[in-house]
Amino acid sequence: MEQNDEFKSEVAPFEALSQLHPNYISALRVQTTLFAIVALTGAFLVEHSGALSPGFVMLPVLILSIAAIIRLPSRRYFARGYIMGDDRLSVVRGILFRRDTVVPFGRVQHIDVHQGPIARFFGIASLTLHTAGSHNASVTLPGLEEKIARAMRDEIRNHIKRKML
Repeated sequence: MEQNDEFKSEVAPFEALSQLHPNYISALRVQTTLFAIVALTGAFLVEHSGALSPGFVMLPVLILSIAAIIRLPSRRYFARGYIMGDDRLSVVRGILFRRDTVVPFGRVQHIDVHQGPIARFFGIASLTLHTAGSHNASVTLPGLEEKIARAMRDEIRNHIKRKML
């Protein structure tokens, strides 16, 4: 059974996706390390409260923290990508469950470029497109170089202005 052209996937294969900035991996490692410090502190407090034997909580949390710091950031980095078309942005993400979101520029209500302190330190930013509707009303693309995120925002804004004229 042949599909109509309008229902065919408009996204190129995963290999054709634009990659995020490599500093995104380092930023994710810092975020994961901060979370691991909190988890290890909690494990330490639980273990030293005398309720459990030494090493019962701390050792598994330590092993999981080290594994998460080393492996998860690079897996998350390689599981994300995007394609910026003439009239849409496609964002692909997911390690276990892949999600491919296509945002037509005509549906965009407003656009944000966001940098937290860690992202600012690594020179990256997140681009968020807020769309009309309630399901998936905003799509965030993290890990972009700051200049690229701002350029993408301006290009999308200019496209919207041209459509309105």
